[in-house]
Amino acid sequence: MKKQLWFIVGLLCITFSQNSYAQNDATAKALLAKVSQKYNTYKTIQANFSLDIKQANGGSHADGGTIYLDKSNNKYHVSTKNQVLISDSKTQWNIMKAEKEVEVSETSNSTNEINPTNIFSFYTTGFKYAMANTEKAKGLTLSVVELSPVDSKKNYSKIKLRINKANNLIYDTTIFDKSGNRYIYTLGSQEGNKALSANLFTFNKNDYKGFDIVDLR
Repeated sequence: MKKQLWFIVGLLCITFSQNSYAQNDATAKALLAKVSQKYNTYKTIQANFSLDIKQANGGSHADGGTIYLDKSNNKYHVSTKNQVLISDSKTQWNIMKAEKEVEVSETSNSTNEINPTNIFSFYTTGFKYAMANTEKAKGLTLSVVELSPVDSKKNYSKIKLRINKANNLIYDTTIFDKSGNRYIYTLGSQEGNKALSANLFTFNKNDYKGFDIVDLR
């Protein structure tokens, strides 16, 4: 298999237990409830994002793109410069432009892993959390919540969630893995309840003529 899109390598490998809101800071709990309530008002979300990977050896990598999410139907479309990830809730197509290859697999609808359908709500279960000091970024005041997995065997030690105090939307998420790498996902513009074309969540092979299609199901 070729290298997967960042959602696959960075998020889908991060699983968590189902213990919910145990041993937590009451202030952090109240804030996360507000954030969750905000995103629960959205049936669809369109958001720009950037990814910065800071490796333990000093190396770095940057990427970015757009995510389209149909929350009501568990469908998503994630696009970057080199890759596209599409799911109609049952089938997932991972389109790798440089390799001219499409990997077809079953969509994972597991509730105990972070995936494109729950990246705006993953923090509601499987973590202990506490408030940290308020921070500033690009003129914004950010509330900071530090999450640690209930299951200490996970491959990451901490997740830092920064939340825009003005609107209770997630500003960025930093994942600290146990090998010393950091993955920083920053959300740009976020539009809720925007009308999204159904074509975003279907794969049209005519758009990728000459691509090898590898069925992994």
